[in-house]
Amino acid sequence: MIVAIVPALNSEDTVAATVHALGSIAQVESVVVVDDGSSDATAEVARNAGADVVVLDENRGKGGAVSAGVRAIDGVEVVLLVDADTGDTAKAAAALIGPVVDRSAAMTVAVVPDAAGRGGFGLVVGVAREALLRATGQKFAAPLSGQRAIRKDVLDQVELAPRFGLEVGLTLDVCELNEVVIEVEAAFDHRHTGRNFAGFLHRLGQGKDVVRALTGRVGLRRTASSVVVSLWKRVRP
Repeated sequence: MIVAIVPALNSEDTVAATVHALGSIAQVESVVVVDDGSSDATAEVARNAGADVVVLDENRGKGGAVSAGVRAIDGVEVVLLVDADTGDTAKAAAALIGPVVDRSAAMTVAVVPDAAGRGGFGLVVGVAREALLRATGQKFAAPLSGQRAIRKDVLDQVELAPRFGLEVGLTLDVCELNEVVIEVEAAFDHRHTGRNFAGFLHRLGQGKDVVRALTGRVGLRRTASSVVVSLWKRVRP
């Protein structure tokens, strides 16, 4: 059984398309949308689109939302993690399923088409990529990609990092279990964080969450600190 978990916050404009796209994948038996304390009609729209909906009374961040979704499912073999803002492109999650089902990988991570010029400045991605390389010996092109497939038995063995530390923590933990993690090209698209003040604040919060996820794991405190310092020296004026 394959279930898709969709963490969602104020996503009423995209969540229905995301649910429909995931539901069009033959192997996906159900879609669970976790409404992470939204102030709009995300939960109602998702439910009307055919999703099972978990409503959180307050915002717990991405990691907390996914954790709530995992607790709500049972009898599952593979879990898809897909962001609510991927819309119609969520159907690209089909490309992530095969290697996990045939057990050639415990987790697949989507590498999306180049979004150069539409997103952030790359510092957070650089920190995550370098820290993962030092910790696992594996270079990840998309260390913060939110679109993933993972075996449920592996997911049950890890403690999900809070908020935006979810992805980097998940990769570290799965590698720590000596399980295989591979990246797969998949044509997702999503809402891009702009190069403006709001975008800067978003990346700042994301960066803090990523560093916390790294430093909270045994043996990575010095690694994370040295990576942050070295990358900051490269980008500061």
